[in-house]
Amino acid sequence: MTIETVRSSPAPSANGATPVPLTETTTLTLAKAINAGLRQAMLDDPKVVLLGEDIGALGGVFRVTSDLLAEFGPNRVVDTPLAESAIIGTAVGLAYRGYRPVCEIQFDGFIFPGFDQIVSQVARFHYRTQGAVRMPITIRVPFGGGIGAAEHHSESPEAYFTHTSGLRVVAVSNPQDAYSLIQKAIASDDPVLYFEPKRRYHVAGPVSPQPGAALESARVVAAGTDVTLLAYGALVSTATDAALAAADEGISIEVIDLRSLSPIDYGTVEASVRKTGRLVVTHEAARSGGLGGEIIAEVTERCFDYLEAAPVRVTGFDIPYPPAKLESHHLPDLDRMLDGVDRVLGRRR
Repeated sequence: MTIETVRSSPAPSANGATPVPLTETTTLTLAKAINAGLRQAMLDDPKVVLLGEDIGALGGVFRVTSDLLAEFGPNRVVDTPLAESAIIGTAVGLAYRGYRPVCEIQFDGFIFPGFDQIVSQVARFHYRTQGAVRMPITIRVPFGGGIGAAEHHSESPEAYFTHTSGLRVVAVSNPQDAYSLIQKAIASDDPVLYFEPKRRYHVAGPVSPQPGAALESARVVAAGTDVTLLAYGALVSTATDAALAAADEGISIEVIDLRSLSPIDYGTVEASVRKTGRLVVTHEAARSGGLGGEIIAEVTERCFDYLEAAPVRVTGFDIPYPPAKLESHHLPDLDRMLDGVDRVLGRRR
């Protein structure tokens, strides 16, 4: 496949407007922020190429890649067959030849046909070649529930990849991080699994063109002194609501958005737990074998002398993801998070 270089000047988008790089703080939805970040990465480096099902003419099922085909052409925005293993396998070949492919997995549950390529090839190439070959591949994964979707459309498979050495894993929760971290993921010489909370795609917020945080850094969303509440992806918003609700009862919750799930910024987490003495971890994925259990084990080893109570997990249940009409009972919500806070404070409801 021949990959054309980026045009020296942007082509008009589908609506006739000529896109311009983001030069000042602008209000964008999370989906539009990813689009802007992808576009900027493609302008900055002609070796960036996008691969995925229906990402070109359709702009993806969530329209995250809208207008990029019109601007950069079919050799850099490639509509692929419905075969995730082929998408990842093609990306491996492109990365081997010096390109920076960005793969879109249409829905989280569709990543499993490409699982072998990711864990057996993408994650290992750098080590297998003793550093001679890098795999600068970014794999975009819309993940999580809350949209009333069918089976295989609301999964939270992040723990599979945090368990796999050789991969970076990030999960964004807001438009600013969506914009800046997609560019940092693409610029990284390591392969990155980039998880996007699909139920937050249409939530808008300010986006600055500034570089933003490091790829592996956590973010203190709300400062507090009584309990540390760790979240990522869509649940960061719910955790923030929990902190506001708890404040009405005089409870001070420090909310941390992990952002990076592998590696985890334990420096930020430790500093918070040493201050509060109490930890609650929440995620949509199932409880058993989930990321929450690993974080609690690590924090217990690092901060045992500072803990005032056993840490608590607030997670999805150990079942296949339920039908849409039942998902509100499955997903951690405000009440379940506040119950977790009550438990670490010894306030049984």
